[in-house]
Amino acid sequence: MSNIVDTSDRVRSQTSQAINRHIDREIEARVRRYAARGREDITHRIWELDHEWDIERVLETNASVLAFTGLFLGRKYDRRWFWLPTIVLPFLFQHAIQGWCPPVPILRRLGVRTRKEIDREKYALKILRGDFEKSHVGDRAEAALAAVKM
Repeated sequence: MSNIVDTSDRVRSQTSQAINRHIDREIEARVRRYAARGREDITHRIWELDHEWDIERVLETNASVLAFTGLFLGRKYDRRWFWLPTIVLPFLFQHAIQGWCPPVPILRRLGVRTRKEIDREKYALKILRGDFEKSHVGDRAEAALAAVKM
């Protein structure tokens, strides 16, 4: 059996169910709040979601910054700094293969979401805004909450 995890939602599959449920409840709560707001507020929230960094981007950025920092400091000041990229890069590789590395649980506890989680909220808000059909606001709220629970 392979240790390579399905990439469609590998971070969620490697995250504790308690943390996943907490993130899901937060998404649902936000959608419920926006169900009572106007189209302009919903549009602004969708814009925010379009610019939210997902966990992949956060991990890649942090690993790159740490690796480059270690290389720079190792070259300029002391070769012992080369240990930093030596530790960070295998973590990034492990994440690419398994969907998990030591920073993932920390970032997930801090609420950093997967692209799928961000997109679920965005899709639900688009339903609320009426992007997909012409129906009554109450019907859209129910459809949006159903979309969040996908």
